[in-house]
Amino acid sequence: MTNKVMTLILSLFTVVTFPNGGCTGASGDNGTCMTARECSSRGGSANGYCANGFGLCCVFMTSCGSTTSENGTYFINSGYPSWYDGTGSCELTVIKSHPDVCQIRLDFDRFTISGPERMNNVCNQDQFIVSGGNPIPAICGFNQGNHMYIDAGIGTTNPVKLTFVTSGNSFERIWKVKVTQIPCSTIYKADVGCLQYFTGVSGQIRSFNYDPASGLQLSNQDYGICIRMERNFCGIQYTACLDSANNRSRAFTLGGNSNNPVNSMIGSGAGPNNCANDWLLIPCASNVGRVAPAQALCTDRICGGTFSADLSMQSSSVLSTVKPFRLWFHTDNVEAPVDIDNRGFCLNYVQQPCTNNLPGSKLAPFDRDGRLPSATLARYSDSTTMVIAESTSE
Repeated sequence: MTNKVMTLILSLFTVVTFPNGGCTGASGDNGTCMTARECSSRGGSANGYCANGFGLCCVFMTSCGSTTSENGTYFINSGYPSWYDGTGSCELTVIKSHPDVCQIRLDFDRFTISGPERMNNVCNQDQFIVSGGNPIPAICGFNQGNHMYIDAGIGTTNPVKLTFVTSGNSFERIWKVKVTQIPCSTIYKADVGCLQYFTGVSGQIRSFNYDPASGLQLSNQDYGICIRMERNFCGIQYTACLDSANNRSRAFTLGGNSNNPVNSMIGSGAGPNNCANDWLLIPCASNVGRVAPAQALCTDRICGGTFSADLSMQSSSVLSTVKPFRLWFHTDNVEAPVDIDNRGFCLNYVQQPCTNNLPGSKLAPFDRDGRLPSATLARYSDSTTMVIAESTSE
């Protein structure tokens, strides 16, 4: 056999190798590029081609009672994409794919379960519960498009458990939660202490179960929300989202009877216009365009039925120059009879360039654990919980 013939034969059996990188399947779901054999052996499903046709986009979907260590797994209800109308507990156990993983991000691609009861807005029928990581409040209702970050610890730690508990009346439930594992060493890991973490110059932040038409602010919430400060930006401006479902906007309703006009309330005192029970903390907030007195105190907590850093019936854009950009959302376990039909909040944010004439830019002295020292905490609010939990990001 000549060398030419041997070369031709060998070329027919060339082994093609490609990395197990991320891919987008034919259905639009995210997956991992693998060989057909590897995808099948790991329990995935082929969903289109990748690596110039040499690999398959392997998508991992799993449901109740499963355990997974695959990055990018989708946790779905029984019978998905059909509705689920049953009672019980549906649990997914997430094991780290590598000891270097220290955060897990949950993206709620689909999330509709029964909402809270209407007296005190407590999730007493359906619940989504996260255990095994940092303390995370239980949520319910409609949360499609929202997300969470979970502190998974360092090294080999206990698994994280995701549980949907369904009970009560018949209800058309559906969920599809994408589970992304984030290594400690990546630059896109979220800041410490953020249950939610946003990147980009602009974006939208919504409380869980927010819906202007029928959503209800959830009770027993207490968590941090963080926005990555982009390069050359020194401030951040928040504006209530557009609400086309109501004559008077309910995009920010954290107190009072939302069926009637309610003014904004500010501060941490116990007076009628203070925020003692439910509030959103924006450190040193001020209304855009307002000229503050030389000795003005910082407005921190904002609540009521109008988004404004001043006592007002008129909504305003609100600016903060405290860094890092962090919010804190808190609700207690009582609504009625004072607080009725509160929706929670939806805010659009836009970071402000350092070249703008921003009022005194401030750097909040957070410690290495993402916490405010007690003396500084007293300045920004009388809260005892401006300590932030943890999270993960992309």
